Amino acid sequence: MLICLPPSEGKTPAPDGAAPVDLTALTAPSLTPRREKVLNALAEVSARPDATDVLKVGAGLADEVARNTALRTAAAAPATDVYTGVLYAAAGLGDLTGTAAARAASSVLVFSGLWGVVAPGDRIPAYRLSMGVDLPGIGKLGTAWRDDLAAVLDARAAGDVVVDCRSAAYAAAWKPRTTGPDATDWVAVRVVREHDGKRTVVSHNAKHTRGVLTGHLLRRAGAAPTSAETLLAAARELDGQVIGTEVGTGLSYRMVEATLHDATTRTGPRTLEIVIA
Repeated sequence: MLICLPPSEGKTPAPDGAAPVDLTALTAPSLTPRREKVLNALAEVSARPDATDVLKVGAGLADEVARNTALRTAAAAPATDVYTGVLYAAAGLGDLTGTAAARAASSVLVFSGLWGVVAPGDRIPAYRLSMGVDLPGIGKLGTAWRDDLAAVLDARAAGDVVVDCRSAAYAAAWKPRTTGPDATDWVAVRVVREHDGKRTVVSHNAKHTRGVLTGHLLRRAGAAPTSAETLLAAARELDGQVIGTEVGTGLSYRMVEATLHDATTRTGPRTLEIVIA
């Protein structure tokens, strides 16, 4: 099992005085040359007057963008402490112990416009850079990372199941091979809400539900899934359970069912659809 996560949009800075990032200690050290180039380009862009426009963030995040100019010396913390959005809160990656923590270390990767991928325990500073950015000196990050990530991840994913919780921008950086001798069982996770007999795609609740699924896959007592079918069986263990609370109303919602859908293209993912209500 390989669980692919997007980073949280906001990042929590590490405590003052913590050691800075060591690029050579990050997961997949073969990505270091690309990480160096992106890091340098980001620092240069972030010092420009139009930095927030180039990085596609609001003017109110100017201070966070300014931090990008000093990431090599900034305090770093485990990725589980830096990424603190809805998905991560629901998954509780930083609270894992024992077998669950070991499973996370070997099977969870967070995709990043700056680092390519990091594991939960990799120490990184807080930064601002989306995979959807066209970074001067580098180009579109989803394209720039593609060959480097394929060289690292294709072999890791071969013969296994990829549980894809990424958004489209991050999925563009690496697409598992679904054909050939090194094929991967690629499964994208989609969340829909059922109300009055109709099912609609949701956003906030989708992130939370993907986090719940991630936490369940890491904590459950059974063996880790190795195929789309065993992934479906593991997900169905949550059927009927209350898994979250609606933002605004405070009403709880539960998982109704999980179903597996075939890929719509020969090289695309199958879809694990999770219904909440």
